[in-house]
Amino acid sequence: MKNVIMKCDEIRELMPDLASGMSMVTPEINRHIQSCAGCADTLAGFQQTMALLDEWQAPEPSPYFDVRLHARLREEMAKHSAGWLQWFRKPALAVSLAAVLVVGVTFWRTDSRHSTNNQVANMSIDPGTAVGDLQALDKNHDLYADSDDDVLDDLQVQSNVTANP
Repeated sequence: MKNVIMKCDEIRELMPDLASGMSMVTPEINRHIQSCAGCADTLAGFQQTMALLDEWQAPEPSPYFDVRLHARLREEMAKHSAGWLQWFRKPALAVSLAAVLVVGVTFWRTDSRHSTNNQVANMSIDPGTAVGDLQALDKNHDLYADSDDDVLDDLQVQSNVTANP
C-alpha cells in the first residue's frame, strides 16, 4: 500500500509534463494511471486545461497602440528631465522652513527670558526689607564667600540693634 502512495506522489509531480506532452508516458506510469482512479482523473483534468490553453489566442493590440505608447513615453521623459534640482526642491524647502522655525522660537524664548529678567531687575525694592536684603546678599554672594572671616569679626556692631526684637 505504501508503494502505491509513493507512486501517486511521484506521478503527481510528473503530471503537468505528461499532460503537456513534454514527458513520455512510460509503461510503468501507464499501468499506475490505469490502476489508480485518482491519478487518472487528475491527469484528465490537466489534459483538459492544456487543451484550453492551446485554443486561447492572445488579443491583438489596437492599431494605434504603438503610437500612443511612444507619445506617452515622450511625455514621461520630458516630465523627468526638468532637471536634477527637481528632486532637491522639496527636501530643501522643508529643511529651510524647519530652520526658520527653530531660529524664530529660539529668539522668542530668549527675548521673553530677557524681558522677564529685566522686569525683575528694574523693580525697586526698598533696602532694609526682607526681599531687599536677600537680593543684596544674592548680588554680593561672591564677595561675602571670598572674604576673610576676620574682616567681618573686626567690624563694630551698632549698639542700638538687637538680635531678636
